[in-house]
Amino acid sequence: MIVSFLLFLIQLYTLVLIARAIMTWIPNIDLSNPIVRFIFDITEPVLRPIRQALPAQGGMDFSPIVVFIGLSILSRVIVAMF
Repeated sequence: MIVSFLLFLIQLYTLVLIARAIMTWIPNIDLSNPIVRFIFDITEPVLRPIRQALPAQGGMDFSPIVVFIGLSILSRVIVAMF
């Protein structure tokens, strides 16, 4: 039961990260929109430290990819443990 819930949360956060990545491609997005603000607020604490640790790659932000890989590994570890 708890495993299913944790996997659901990981999947949900992955979807939010995908939404965040797509929103960065939209020029002039309204950052004051409550939904946009919520998505940025819950993803930035995870992305910021990774972004700061990664070297700059010509303006490309690879932090979401690192988080996707980390969430995938975390999911596999949770499944393997239970």
